[in-house]
Amino acid sequence: MRQVIIIGSGPAGFTAAIYAARANLTPLLVASSVEVGGELMNTTDVENFPGFPEGIQGPDLMAKMQAQAEKFGTEVLYDDVTELQLDGPVKKVTLGSGAVHEAATIIYATGSAYRKLGIEGEERLSGYGVSWCATCDGFFFREKEIAVVGGGDSAMEEATFLTRFASKVYVIHRKDSLRASKIMQERAFANEKIEFVWNSTVDEILGGDSVTGVRLRSTVDDSTRELAVDGVFVAIGNDPRTHLVHDKLQLTDAGTIWVDGRSSRTSVPGVFAAGDVIDPTYRQAATAAGSGVVAALDAEHFIADLEDASVEEPAAVAAEIIVG
Repeated sequence: MRQVIIIGSGPAGFTAAIYAARANLTPLLVASSVEVGGELMNTTDVENFPGFPEGIQGPDLMAKMQAQAEKFGTEVLYDDVTELQLDGPVKKVTLGSGAVHEAATIIYATGSAYRKLGIEGEERLSGYGVSWCATCDGFFFREKEIAVVGGGDSAMEEATFLTRFASKVYVIHRKDSLRASKIMQERAFANEKIEFVWNSTVDEILGGDSVTGVRLRSTVDDSTRELAVDGVFVAIGNDPRTHLVHDKLQLTDAGTIWVDGRSSRTSVPGVFAAGDVIDPTYRQAATAAGSGVVAALDAEHFIADLEDASVEEPAAVAAEIIVG
């Protein structure tokens, strides 16, 4: 039986693995069979992660995190978790291959997924003018004209933030009114760099090697037109990847996993959560990494308490824990 199994291969998961491995917990990290590295794998230049003053490519950053985790003894398994059994002292993780792994603790760090438009050009131009994170990529659009798609608080926040860099920000919304909170609307309306494109959806993102514009469709008369922009920020929300723990862990109103205060402790003893899956607000690589640290330390302390208890109660499950 393992001491700790980490589910997720983003900044939170790999940071938790580094700390757990250095604590001699010999963690098993279950990475996806197809999406190893999380959302940073879709990001080109990362300039806001500490320690890289010249910036670093998202995939390169994740490769370095993985190498560091493996250096200290983390085993990385390329498979998908299909089922979790979290009740009781022994946690069971079932994989797509059919294999079942057991552990005393689980660190759940599956992140979140940005909602996508699902239109032509979106995937192809991801990282080449299409983004889902203004704080990550806004810097690269200095004096450029860009579009933000959405009408909620996140869209207004993204648009307002992007005016620090862009010469013009178009907000494209399918209706003639916003669903954002009043204060967020007022800030956006008062910003002279923001122009609203009402009653419109984006049919296609245009461009060869990079974004050159969008094709818009009117929700009123179904007519189409093109709008020239250098970038498109999709801000229609994001969904934490919690499908495996519905009805197993307590969730918040925002759909993220509930944790106890600033800890990573979930509603089930021995199960810890970290990264975007618990964070509806910040969703940054650096905050996710810090959250991974917390989860690893919480898991280490939990295991230490089990081992202390096993000295007094030899029949305790903790006495069965082995490394590897």
